[in-house]
This record gives sequence, C-alpha cells and structure tokens, in this order.
Amino acid sequence: MDKKIYSTAALLGMIAIILGAFGAHALKALLTPEQLVTFETGVRYQMYHALFLLFIGNMSSLSLKSKKYIYGLVLSGVVLFSGSIYLLATNSLTAFDFKIIGFVTPIGGFLLILSWIVLFMDFFNKKSQN
Repeated sequence: MDKKIYSTAALLGMIAIILGAFGAHALKALLTPEQLVTFETGVRYQMYHALFLLFIGNMSSLSLKSKKYIYGLVLSGVVLFSGSIYLLATNSLTAFDFKIIGFVTPIGGFLLILSWIVLFMDFFNKKSQN
C-alpha cells in the first residue's frame, strides 16, 4: 500500500507543479486575475494533499485500514475539488459550460476534510488505548 501511496503522491505533486507553471505562464494572458487565483487554489490544494500522502505513507503507526481510507478519500477529493476548480477557472476558454459541475467542488473538499478526520480518529483511538 505504501508504494501505491508514494507513487500517487509523486504523480499528484508532479501534475501540480506542471499545472502551476502552466497557469503562471500560458494561462496568464488568457485568464483574468481572479480566474488565475482560482486556478492556483486548485494547484495549491493538490500539492498540499500530495505532501499529505507522502506523510501518510511514512506513518508506520497508522493502521493499514486508515491508510486505505485516507488514500481513497484524498485521491477522490483531489480529483473532484482541484479538478473541478481547474475546469471552472478555465471555463471561459471552452465552448462547454463547466459551471454545471460546480456542485462537485464542495463534495471534493468534504472528502479531503474526511481524510484528515480519519487520520485524527486513528491517532485518537491509538492514544486512548495507551
């Protein structure tokens, strides 16, 4: 499981850097400052959670069950949260109106929050057992 977590973390981090550079250079002339800030929010949260996965992969005290839950929640949350933000921020560049998928952004955010709750609960349950 740790190899899968590390690989996913590396991939998410790499994509975040690529998208961040793309946003800062290629999209700068095409988007408004507000749209760029929105795009950067998606990049920032994707990178935060790539680093979070690296942290999770290194935690030997974390149960395998919690690692699996956190992995699934983070991956789904990043796709829904950051992915929808990327599409919404660049909405003006396409013929398709991505505003209809805007409802998935808070769902993705909620999944990311749940991943942190799972970490907290695993830690809390272990501490209360000692």
